[in-house]
Amino acid sequence: MQIIDISRDLMTTEIYPGDPVPKSQMINRMDTGDECNLSAIYTGLHCGTHIDAPLHFLEDGAEINRFPLELFVGDCTVIEVPEGPITGEYVENKFPRGKTRLLVKSNGGAWFMESAAFSAVESGIKLLGTDALSVGTSGAQGGTHRAFLGSNVALLEGLELSEVTPGDYFLVAQPLKIKGAEASLTRAILIKDYIFWSGR
Repeated sequence: MQIIDISRDLMTTEIYPGDPVPKSQMINRMDTGDECNLSAIYTGLHCGTHIDAPLHFLEDGAEINRFPLELFVGDCTVIEVPEGPITGEYVENKFPRGKTRLLVKSNGGAWFMESAAFSAVESGIKLLGTDALSVGTSGAQGGTHRAFLGSNVALLEGLELSEVTPGDYFLVAQPLKIKGAEASLTRAILIKDYIFWSGR
């Protein structure tokens, strides 16, 4: 079983402009005589690899802990697209149909126009991932996010897909359980050549 880590390192990842910069602090240190090492971190919930919930752009949208967990575990498809805007026409002509989970590889440079988001929703997507910092772009975030999140599509942003070949995989990308939050950090992996067992 081949496991591919598609998460960015939280402390060294590129930060979306205006978001908090993650910081770590050592509370206890064994090298100074403490019994154990103990640390704390400060970070925004949209740092690095993370999942957006509807509450991010919808005032009465669902919180991250309201998403069904099975949404983040299962078959997924990785596709590669050119850098730049993704249009509704491009989605209709180039995106696979009937995929529940779709990850978009673009060297971090592609973003969805609002029309593309609506077209992707109509194709059956329930989870959309991207290796860009966001599915939208500066000045065009709201419409794109609302088109996805208004249809309860989970957005898995900030992926690391540089070593991933387009194709079919098994995705595991569970959000943290944070009541009342509009997003969550996640450790996302892809599994290639996977098998399952019943546990019986």
